[in-house]
Amino acid sequence: MPGIIQAYKTLAKNLGPSNWWPGETPFEVMVGAILTQNTSWKNVERAIEQLRIRDLLVPEKLHSLTAEELAPIIRSSGYFNQKSRKLKNLVNWFRTYNYSVTDVISDHRSTLEIRSALLDLNGVGPETADSILCYAFALPLFVVDTYTVRWLSRYNPQLATNDYHELQSLVTHAFQRAYKSDNPAGLTGHYNEFHALIVRLGYATCTKSNPDCGACPLRRQCNYGKQSQAASRSAIKRKSLSRAP
Repeated sequence: MPGIIQAYKTLAKNLGPSNWWPGETPFEVMVGAILTQNTSWKNVERAIEQLRIRDLLVPEKLHSLTAEELAPIIRSSGYFNQKSRKLKNLVNWFRTYNYSVTDVISDHRSTLEIRSALLDLNGVGPETADSILCYAFALPLFVVDTYTVRWLSRYNPQLATNDYHELQSLVTHAFQRAYKSDNPAGLTGHYNEFHALIVRLGYATCTKSNPDCGACPLRRQCNYGKQSQAASRSAIKRKSLSRAP
């Protein structure tokens, strides 16, 4: 059965660099990690732009707003009343470290300790915490999302799991074995890129319904893709035979 690193290399070769997460500063990435909950990135982009034109992607300025003042500004992200409170929780926490990523990292003994602190915040779950850690703080944690679960369930059902931490551990161990000579920054880069590649794949071909397996760069490795292609060939053959004189 196909492996995770094989998929990573194939996607990287065929799709090219992702340059993800889009954000000009670590704080903007943190804000995006909250806003993207239960919505599309297009909706997040509109909310981010509304914050940008008001110069609110500066933590001190965002902190000065109440949740009620913030909510209508981020309306396009959906669940805006809840997300405004979540953003306030996050920026209040960040304020205790002088709005400094360096201070956050230096004041904790490990990445997992920072992760635990983030998870203690109301409105921050594993995916949001790991997005902040990987993309804003550049720490080596792989982000699991619905795209990851969907892709792996099709690519290699033997490895598939819906458990967040089991799937995260599976990917982490695969990369640590394959890139054992890399330092933490190198691993962070791999986790960052692999997650981004899976998201791009999920948008383009490995969609929730009617996936376009024929256009997928993993079609020769993916269990679901190979079955889909075989079924298509059989259907074409049957159609051809039915037309034969």
